[in-house]
Parts: sequence; C-alpha cells; structure tokens
Amino acid sequence: MPEMRHSSDIPGSSPATPGITLGAGPESIVLTPEALQDDAADRHVARWRDHWLDIDFDDEVEAITVRIGEIAKFFNVARAAAASAVGLADFEYKTLHMLMIRDTPGHASPTALAKDLDISPAGMTGRLDSMEKAGWLRRTASVEDRRKISVEATKAGIEIWRRAMDLRGEAETRLLETLSPERRTDLAALLKQVTLRIEGD
Repeated sequence: MPEMRHSSDIPGSSPATPGITLGAGPESIVLTPEALQDDAADRHVARWRDHWLDIDFDDEVEAITVRIGEIAKFFNVARAAAASAVGLADFEYKTLHMLMIRDTPGHASPTALAKDLDISPAGMTGRLDSMEKAGWLRRTASVEDRRKISVEATKAGIEIWRRAMDLRGEAETRLLETLSPERRTDLAALLKQVTLRIEGD
C-alpha cells in the first residue's frame, strides 16, 4: 500500500498547510481541507454542529458514515437502473443475482434462497411463481432428494442477468474511475479493515 504521510513530514512542505500525502514521487498527491469542495457529508456535519449543540459526536466518524451511505445509495440506484434497462424488476435481478453467485451457481433450494434474500417462504414462493412464468428460472426435483425442490436459473435467466451485470459494472467503474488505480488500492485496503471488524464482531 502506498505510504500515507502528513504533508508537514515532507521536506520542503509548509507546516502551515495541514494535509495528508498519498503515495510518493510524481504520483503523490496532498489532500488538504481546501483541496476538495464540500460534499453532502460536510454540509450534514455543519448542520449538526449548528443545530445539535447538546449531542456529542465525532465529525470524521459522522462524515464517513454519511459518505458510505451515499455510495451505497448510488450502487443501489445503479443496480435497479441496470435491471430496468434489460427488462427486469429489481427483485428479479436480486433473485437471479443471489442464485448465480452461490457456491453452486444457478442452483439453490427455495429455503436457502429465501434465507439469502431475507424474505419469507411465502414471499419466496410468490417470487418464484412469477419468475418461472417469465422464463428466468425453473423448479425441478432435487438431484439429492427427489422429495425436495431445486431452483435453477434458465439460459434466458442467465443471459439477462449477465446483461444487467455488464450495465451495473459500467456504472460502478465510472464512479470509481474518479480515483487512480493506486488510490483504489488504498481505498480497498481501508474498507477491508472495516469489514473485517464487522465480520469479527
């Protein structure tokens, strides 16, 4: 990971200009409070500071939380837009996606799929009914136990899921292209530290 240093630690830098230097050499950049314009998180924190004087909170933690929320909202909107563009409802895309990213791609039991999607068995049945009618998946007897039902993505379901995935990926790439490859590596490592904390709790 490229080294992160305070600008005051760099020879020739002005101690009066606080900031963080990312990288080294010609690829390095110095981020200072003045380097970036205010975003929704900055405005949110400023409002809290003006109106909620009796609430103790950390400005940086609050700003990070708001920014992660905004990014998550962007990805949700991009996913729904990609699904709509290929003719899928958002719930249809989510179901196909969960079906395709399993250890057994394209195959699952209705119970396991409902658990992964966090919906009730009755809700899962209704969803499978409509998607089977649309031709995106089919229900067959399980190979392991003929008394049980297996959900399987059809060729048409896989193809339309892939088309939506391509559009979704393009939107995600466009967003993250605002960062250089080196900065994306930094961001991935920092976010991993946070997700590992979640997984460890």
